[in-house]
This record gives sequence, structure tokens and C-alpha cells, in this order.
Amino acid sequence: MKILKDIRVVELGTYITGPACGMHLADLGADVIKVERPGTGDPFRAFKGGLYSPHYQTYNRNKRSIALDTKQPEDLQVLHDLVATADVFIQNFRPGVAERLGAGEDELRKIKPDLIYCAISGFGTSGPSRDRPAYDTVAQAASGYLRLLTPPENPRVIGPAIADAVTGQYAAMACLAALLERSTSGQGRRVDISMLEAMSHFNLDSFTHYFSVGEVMGPLSRPVVSQSYTFECKDGKWVAIHMSSPTKFWEGLLDATGQRQLNEDPRFNERLERIKHQDELIEHFTPIFKGKTRDEWCALLLENEVPHSPAYDSDEALEDPQAQHLKLKVTAPSSELGTFTTVRPPYNFDGAPELDVAPPPTLDEHGAQIREEIARRKAG
Repeated sequence: MKILKDIRVVELGTYITGPACGMHLADLGADVIKVERPGTGDPFRAFKGGLYSPHYQTYNRNKRSIALDTKQPEDLQVLHDLVATADVFIQNFRPGVAERLGAGEDELRKIKPDLIYCAISGFGTSGPSRDRPAYDTVAQAASGYLRLLTPPENPRVIGPAIADAVTGQYAAMACLAALLERSTSGQGRRVDISMLEAMSHFNLDSFTHYFSVGEVMGPLSRPVVSQSYTFECKDGKWVAIHMSSPTKFWEGLLDATGQRQLNEDPRFNERLERIKHQDELIEHFTPIFKGKTRDEWCALLLENEVPHSPAYDSDEALEDPQAQHLKLKVTAPSSELGTFTTVRPPYNFDGAPELDVAPPPTLDEHGAQIREEIARRKAG
């Protein structure tokens, strides 16, 4: 069900934030035209050599590609002709760069007055950090989020590109809101969003704790209070447990593990005491969980209604029976890969998931087609 099938998006985006925004709109059915540099395209294409890296694939499905050098008058005209048919324009350059490429808001709004113009930046369009370069780790650090992920001992950056992905998602949400308003007002909007703003909002829980009770949260603040654990099992695989606050889940864990005697220990027989003594609780359970395989523990935890899951790697997660039931893994024929495999969009409309996917385009794959569309429009 292509909810946005009547919406056209022109994306002049590179790396993650802009392409992620475009991907979310494309997943909803919008016709997203990715404008790229001739010869090299989006720099993410060559992140592991070639022009079709997994990094590029992640954020560019369901799009069409056209290669344009906007420094050339004829290619700039093609871009402007595309904008004339567009509802949304996305760019994620540093402030001022889009203007130099002939794609600033003022210029494009002359072509399409009701355009939704989405500009994604690192630190915003004004202020002392306006022109600083920003990537995912920089935004995580500036927003206070990186300290919540980094091990206190031997600190190093870990995890995926959260700030990039989050910013793209917030940008898509803002574009949808602007489109909704335009449907009644007839007016376009400029949407500005920076990685710093997006990640600061994503880190809202941390700031709320500080403003409310003066607590500066760290990597263990949330898992200690939520009674969250990860244990290694006999087969080297992991299981994750999240008991939150209901007492019944603690009781279920004791029954599943045969550790009912812990309720006689004053360090563990009450939730607030368990929070204070989580390190000792982990030390107690670590050798116990190494006594059975992950599947054995999952069966016992399920039987005793303990909130848990196998801590899957990416080669396992989509093979889980529930993931298969939900048809999370989808495929499409690909000229580059033979078969393109990805994860479908997470929403269902009227009970139906979106299972159709188009592989990320090769560079300029749709260039001739798009130029023909422009020519027909001008002729007609």
C-alpha cells in the first residue's frame, strides 16, 4: 500500500541523514529521485570500493537515480525541471553549499512556490558551530548521548550510526507534517533540522533526569533501574532479560533458574535493593547461565513468563519464528547482487505489511527515463 504514491521527492543527499530521510518517504510509496554526481555518485557508494557498498544499499532502496553535474547549465536545468514537479526537496550539505550548487531554497521556491524544502545540517544554520563538520560520532558526543554508550573503562566508540539514522527519521517526520499542513494551506515550508537537535531530542530521557532530579545518567543508569541483564550461556550465545518493576518477573526468574533462596537474601528480596546490588546479582547468575544452552534457558524463561529474548546477531534475528511470521525479511531481484535482501518497513496499513521493495539504484540507472519524463511534460 503506497500511501505517498502521489508525492514526488527530489533528494540531493549523501551519506546517511539525507538519504535516510528520502528512504523513509520512499518506503511509504513516494517517488524519490536521487540526484547524484556523475561518475562517483553518493560518496557512500564507494565506502568499501566499487559503487554499490552495503553502506549505500542500507539507505537507498525504493529510489530512482539520475546523475547530474549542477555546475553544467544543462544539468542544472534538469534539476530545476525536476523540482518543478516535486513536493519535497531534501539536502544535507553544510549551510551555504546547496546555494552554490544552484539548489538553495530561494532559487527552488521561485520554481516551485509550495515546495517543502528540507535542509539537514550538523549543527544548525546559525550560531558559533554553524560551519563545523559533523558526522555521527560528533553529534552523539555533542548531544550527551555518546557517554551513555561508551564503556567507562577503556572508552571507545561502539555501536551503529545512531545519530545519522535518527536525524533522517526526524527529518522525514517533519516533511510529512509539512505536507499535511500544505494540503489545507497550500503553502510550502522550509524544514531545518540538525543532527545536534535531533540527537538532543532523542536523548530526552537523560536531560529529563538531570533537570528533574539532578541526575547525570551514565551507561548503567537505565539498565540498573530497569533490571536489565545479558548473560552468556553454555553454548557461548547470549540471552537478554528485562524485568522492569513488576515483582512477578523477578519471581519468574527465580523459578526458571531454581534460585528461590535469593528471596531470603536482603540484598535481593526487594526491587530497590536489587538495584543497589545489581553487580552482585550479575556475579551470582553468571555461572548459573553458563550451565545451560541459550535455547534451554529461553524455554525455561518463556515457561515462567520472564521478559526475555535471545541476543541475536544479524545472521540469526530474521530467522526467528516471530520475525518470519511478520515477514520482516523481504527480497527483490537485483542486477548487482542477484537478489537484494533487506528489512521491510515496520508499519502495517489496514493490517497489511508493505512487502514490495525495489533494490537501491545503480548510478544514473533511471537517468534516461527521468529525462524522457521531463521532455514529455514540457511537450505536453
